[in-house]
Amino acid sequence: MLATRAWAKGAVDLMLPGGPSDRPTTTAFPGKGPMILQRTRPPLLETPMEVFNKGVFTPNDRFFVRWHWAVIPESVDVRSFRLTIHGAVNRTLSVSLDDLLKMPRTQLAAVNQCSGNSRGLFVPRVPGAQWRHGAMGNALWTGVSLRHVLDLAGVKPNAVAVRFGALDEPVVPDAPDFSKSLSIDHARDAEVMIAFAMNNEQLPLLNGFPLRLIVPGWYSTYWVKALNEIEVLDKPDDGYWMTKAYKVPDTPFANVAVDAKDVPTVPISRMVPRSFITNVADGAKIPFSPNLNISGIAFGGDCGVASVDISTDNGRNWNRTNLGADQGKFGFRRFETSLPIRDRGKLALLVRCSNTAGIVQPMEPNWNPGGFMRGCVEPTHVVMT
Repeated sequence: MLATRAWAKGAVDLMLPGGPSDRPTTTAFPGKGPMILQRTRPPLLETPMEVFNKGVFTPNDRFFVRWHWAVIPESVDVRSFRLTIHGAVNRTLSVSLDDLLKMPRTQLAAVNQCSGNSRGLFVPRVPGAQWRHGAMGNALWTGVSLRHVLDLAGVKPNAVAVRFGALDEPVVPDAPDFSKSLSIDHARDAEVMIAFAMNNEQLPLLNGFPLRLIVPGWYSTYWVKALNEIEVLDKPDDGYWMTKAYKVPDTPFANVAVDAKDVPTVPISRMVPRSFITNVADGAKIPFSPNLNISGIAFGGDCGVASVDISTDNGRNWNRTNLGADQGKFGFRRFETSLPIRDRGKLALLVRCSNTAGIVQPMEPNWNPGGFMRGCVEPTHVVMT
């Protein structure tokens, strides 16, 4: 059974502006180590930042959790479970887990990031889960290409989109089942995957067991957990979760003025580049040394990391860091450098990622009423003592 009451094991200050920022930590959820508790039902569990300093892949037991509805699977009978593929196809399929495990496998590293990651830093504050930076993680995903499964069903020529449904359920009868869709071309691009393993282990229940959709480079609202239905559509998806929810301003970095009205919107989709210092905590006091070793993680959004730079003078000058091994264009990439330090006192460390498409993290934060797609340069403030 999933925890209905998460006993606090401690607390952490997420240093969020504009409201309460203390959160309890918990170990009460199955398959999870110490996590920051944002909400109990549905479970919203944030990964502590220090976890990201331990390696490029986020351990399964520390990987963030975000569900939309409170009625989520607490157990799954793997013998009776079926993945149904229907709609604008030549043949309806009912695929067992055994069937899926016998299909040709594919594997890739990819960042799974909530659309509202870092929402708690929006000023003025907006509604929704007040995450800091831990609503993300990078894993090595193993599964079957979605294109392969669609080919087995035989997609009809009039197909335009593919919609994905799941085992979680609304808490009230009239609420819309959670589902998301991709264009037919995207669904068949060979990168989208139906995963059954995460970091070479079985998918955790809280992260989507037995199957979840992997949409590399896109925000995790599309990474449908507990996937049990694939419907090929002959018209665009007009459901709530595509036409009403997760819409962002149709502007660069989804940025609008706080008082903007009637701004055209589009469904959220591709991630933007981000980078974080992980070996030094924001607000840390560090004994003075002429050299300060800095390391962290970066990802390019929907493509690879080209470079990561650090500034100690509020962005007037930038120093190139050394990049670690490339585990694939959709995953985290480590960076490190040694910074010369002249004086004691306060120091703001700015880290900036540029991706292989030429997109550079902006200095100024974006704002929109959904609290989506934060991607600006994030300062780490330290005191050299």
